[in-house]
Amino acid sequence: MLKIVVLISGTGSNLRALLEALRSARTNETPILAEVVAIGTDRDDANLALAEEFGIPHFVVRPKDFADRTSWGDALLAEIQRYEPDLTILSGFMRLVPPAVVEALSPNLVNTHPAYLPEFPGAHAVRDAIEAGVSETGASIIVVDNGVDTGPIIERRRIPVEPGDDEASLHERIKIVERELLIGTVTRVATGDLNLKECERA
Repeated sequence: MLKIVVLISGTGSNLRALLEALRSARTNETPILAEVVAIGTDRDDANLALAEEFGIPHFVVRPKDFADRTSWGDALLAEIQRYEPDLTILSGFMRLVPPAVVEALSPNLVNTHPAYLPEFPGAHAVRDAIEAGVSETGASIIVVDNGVDTGPIIERRRIPVEPGDDEASLHERIKIVERELLIGTVTRVATGDLNLKECERA
């Protein structure tokens, strides 16, 4: 069984999709051999009601409670490692994790991103795509490294920018694909079809 810790900073909509897919798969003849064993966040206002709803342990590690980024990262890593995950997912986690966390968890540390990387890295990828006036953007799943969305790409998919799209409408369509890529990645890792060590840089 693939044990997963997921880190969120907001509503956790991608996480909900993953949890529902895993729950649904339990009733199928070919279940996904994976389980979210903990949900973590860096913010008090993140949607930890998901953890309550699905009966999953959760933790909060607030940067403001620590003297610096390094000590916050050490505490975050300690919480993650308590659950001995095989895979850690940053799903809408809006903070760069320190190098020590990346070193300890990589390559089994992945991130979802609402753009076709290496296009539009960073926290405002959807807005940047709209402002650039491009005809298409995308969604990506990557292995986390110490850069800003620069890690090896696991999978990515193109998404057209429709006439009249604004940031909100485009982001909603991107999220649909992000969820599909995330569930697919977890399934492939769980079955052994995907070795994260073999992912290549773009």
